[in-house]
Amino acid sequence: MKFLQAGILRTVMLTAAVAAGAGATHAVAANPLVRVSSTFGDFTVELFQDRAPATVQNFLGYVDRGDYSRVVVHRLDRDFVIQMGSHRWNGDCSNGVLPPACGPANIPSQAMVPNEPGVSNTAGTLAMAKIAGLPDSATSQWFVNLRDNSNPLDTTEQGYTVFGQILGDGMEVPQRVNQLQDTINVATNVETLPIRDAASLVSGPTEKNLVLMNVWRVDRHSSSLNVFEFRTGVLSTYVDAGDLGRMSLLLKVVANTGADTIFELDPTSLIPLAITPDGMATFSADDQRLRIPEVEVNDHGQVVTAYNVVLRLIDPNTWRFVLESYEVPATAN
Repeated sequence: MKFLQAGILRTVMLTAAVAAGAGATHAVAANPLVRVSSTFGDFTVELFQDRAPATVQNFLGYVDRGDYSRVVVHRLDRDFVIQMGSHRWNGDCSNGVLPPACGPANIPSQAMVPNEPGVSNTAGTLAMAKIAGLPDSATSQWFVNLRDNSNPLDTTEQGYTVFGQILGDGMEVPQRVNQLQDTINVATNVETLPIRDAASLVSGPTEKNLVLMNVWRVDRHSSSLNVFEFRTGVLSTYVDAGDLGRMSLLLKVVANTGADTIFELDPTSLIPLAITPDGMATFSADDQRLRIPEVEVNDHGQVVTAYNVVLRLIDPNTWRFVLESYEVPATAN
């Protein structure tokens, strides 16, 4: 197979920087999509804007503000639900850094949302948590149904509002969380917080004990490990950084200077991984390069795969990278 070393991908990424800032028009799916990255992998969710519009608008408000960046999975009711949306993780407390600059941070609540029952709480759906006895009290907390919970959740508390569905084989991720054997009680309302590596616990949990998630908007469902979306300029990737650990993260196009495309790491997107999927990117501290074997590039629904993408770190203070090289298949004549 022939490959081209310049032109196509760089044009896509440069234009993305302009398009993201200019709010370019584009084809929109009937229902919005979000992608969720986690300690145990990624999945894509279709949001039922047509069935629960107020709930979806509420959920996307939290997404767009970054409230669900490094959100903590704070409840595991095994073979029933996993729940999140109450706290974000600000990082472990060390070297004199004390809360609230580190540790859990409360997610500020928007106004309560009117209940919108109607879609059944079947396996793989997302639904809103609420206060017992107050059916119209949903705010930031949501859960994934690990099984068919239509009985009792479709009728209890006047029904729990389902607002989304995990697509494809994405339920593999919540089921990995469901397989965790240990939970702890850290507060009266956080009694079944799932933890990893329980043997390392000294007092409260640290990052390596938690299950964390990121949520952001996407234009299409993809199960690819590394994805760049033209409209937003966001590159999502899994990285093995050696001694720094394995993590999922987001980089965003922030500038173009002449022929260069500049990406910046979103530090709030760093999720430590409990898995080692095939096709991960690697970061070398020796030569300061991020190497990604394959990137699925989505140009408003038209998809091309770029291979051997290399980004070079140019500013360690801001974690800015320049796109250095890549390969794309030559167009067949």
